[in-house]
Amino acid sequence: MTASAPPARDSGGLITGRDNRQLKTFRAALRGSGPDSGDPIALEGPHLVEEALRSGLEIESLLASESADPSLARILQASAATEHGIPRSKILRTTDKLFAGVAATDTPQGIAALVRPREWAFEDLIRGRATPDGAYRGVPALIAVVAGVQDPGNVGTIVRSAEAFGATGIVSTRGTADPWSPKALRASAGSALRLPLLRGAAIPILLTQLRVAELKIYAAASRPGVSEATSKNSAPDWNSPFALFIGSEGSGLAPEILHAADAIVSIPTSDEVESLNAGVAASLLLHEAARQRKQTA
Repeated sequence: MTASAPPARDSGGLITGRDNRQLKTFRAALRGSGPDSGDPIALEGPHLVEEALRSGLEIESLLASESADPSLARILQASAATEHGIPRSKILRTTDKLFAGVAATDTPQGIAALVRPREWAFEDLIRGRATPDGAYRGVPALIAVVAGVQDPGNVGTIVRSAEAFGATGIVSTRGTADPWSPKALRASAGSALRLPLLRGAAIPILLTQLRVAELKIYAAASRPGVSEATSKNSAPDWNSPFALFIGSEGSGLAPEILHAADAIVSIPTSDEVESLNAGVAASLLLHEAARQRKQTA
């Protein structure tokens, strides 16, 4: 059997062949719709890579372009203080032109990484993320459930707002854009790397888990009195443990969610506006929950 050819590199250690296997791996991950189970998360840009390091995630491979030396130096300095660090063997260098061909953004910053995600369980979403000393905040569970939102930018915005307003976890259901997809990760500004998160949940199983855990189920709707839920318009108790379901701007939430909901929540708007963007609606509702929880703390 003939041995495969080594990666095309010049004397300075740069990858110079566009068909290099490692570049192809980065290209597929950075331009994909999210990692399969067991695969690493693809990050583009120094900010997200530094957020991954601060979150304690392990870097499987780091790709840097020729002009990215300042960013690479900061990342290596940050990695020196982490448990895993970034071994030199995991650092790949390539030309600016080839990096641009791998990147998914219009103005690439010359840094990308494949990182090993943290494995979360449903119980983690109820108690939230531990502080650096291993303690938990002890606040009532607040789980944001993204159900059927297909725009990864909106999904990332919801994840970012969820962390900002004290959510203990995030769930994305089947048919929802992956919170770990490159575009969603950029929109979340790193929150999807920190907040306890489950992807691709089946709605019937999730509803059962929430009932067993004694969490209230609140469903966001564009208008009060929607569908069969006209008897569920009482004000939600934001101080109780609950899960807030956010649906797509166009089709809203599935009937099985509305049927299971303890309350339907909506945001008053002018008659001319049919519905709010899913990311905006989620942010407003999560802010209201945080405001009321702060008042009673």
